Amino acid sequence: MVLVSHSSRVAEGTAELVWSMAGEVEMVAVGGDADGSLGTDPDRIRSAIEGLEADEVLVFMDIGSAVLSAETVLEMLEPEVAEKVRLVDAPFVEGAFAAGVLASTGADAEECIEAAREARTVSKLHDE
Repeated sequence: MVLVSHSSRVAEGTAELVWSMAGEVEMVAVGGDADGSLGTDPDRIRSAIEGLEADEVLVFMDIGSAVLSAETVLEMLEPEVAEKVRLVDAPFVEGAFAAGVLASTGADAEECIEAAREARTVSKLHDE
């Protein structure tokens, strides 16, 4: 999994949360611009994707240009790398958490993506 956020603290905090429950899931937090400011860095996103040894890579993006950066990177990747990458349209924290926990059980990418997407519809309040 690759977590792309405009904020390094958001990306790293989300990774920490997922690891706390999922443990051994291979994950890279890519937050902020190259200079440490808020933003996204396609070169760092690409390096994160290419650095993973997983057969399938799920990329979670927080907002706006994180999506654009991830889409741009996907177009720049070698075909054999790009074919194993999936951009996930799901809530950033809740989706990554759901997918990571499920991945830790041995679920495949499709199952993890579905869990991430379902996180969008789960009520946080028990009375709703």
